[in-house]
Amino acid sequence: MSDWLRPFGTEGDAEYPVAIRPGRPGWAHTGLLVADLSDGETRTIETGDDEYMVLVLSGGDVRVQSGEHEETLAGRANVFAVPADCAYVPRNSTLTVTSLGGGRVAFPFAPAKADVPFSVVRAADIPVELRGAGTCSRQVQNFGTPGSLEASSLIACEVITPAGNWSSYPPHKHDEHREGVESELEEIYYFEIQTVSGAPEQADAMGYQCVYGTDERPIDVKAQVRSGDVVLVPHGWHGPAMAPPGYDMYYLNVMAGPGQERVWLICDDPAHGWVRQTWESQDVDSRLPLNH
Repeated sequence: MSDWLRPFGTEGDAEYPVAIRPGRPGWAHTGLLVADLSDGETRTIETGDDEYMVLVLSGGDVRVQSGEHEETLAGRANVFAVPADCAYVPRNSTLTVTSLGGGRVAFPFAPAKADVPFSVVRAADIPVELRGAGTCSRQVQNFGTPGSLEASSLIACEVITPAGNWSSYPPHKHDEHREGVESELEEIYYFEIQTVSGAPEQADAMGYQCVYGTDERPIDVKAQVRSGDVVLVPHGWHGPAMAPPGYDMYYLNVMAGPGQERVWLICDDPAHGWVRQTWESQDVDSRLPLNH
């Protein structure tokens, strides 16, 4: 198993079957907790030096409490259904989340560099972007990106890729600071995969993710992924993320880095960046948007 592939349940604890925290070798800036909560069950987090987001992946509404703030985030059937409300919780806070009906909740987090106030972004206000064209078509839900949600370091979004398509393509990287060109960010990919309508009972929903590096900074991930699995990208070119025919792919991206500016700037692999120009003569996949 790659050091950077964490199958569901292999890096977690009794409260969080997915628990990616800064502090492992080569990993310093980005975290993700995922909790499966029954109706009325709670999780309480002392944020300390970290800032957090709260996002319902599936199930009922959740109540979010932090200091004098109390908000209800709407649930959703699953990650392929509709965008979801998101709450931002600042550092040095006590965060309590209560499930109202049971479900799965994600807690992206990162060390904060400044104080930013508590806020909520409602699903109706989340920019939904159709990116790419043809078999590179995918849907991006920018609930936690600069311009959508204020934060100090943390950047997050959701990507839905219909069966048979490629996303995170062309392969790209963001692992060094180059003013106005590229930002230095670690990245988490948390996956969920679903079978398409009409699939037989024995269908085994899965996808694939690639990460590769350079001679100076090697990394090699060629991962088969299933629901709940995580791939970590400390550096290097990442992509494609492939949704095989028969299986729709979702991933939650969580990013943060050491820079003072909260910005997501990427650099395509020069060997493959030309593919973007081919999209000009292609239509966006007619299955998108998938959940509207």
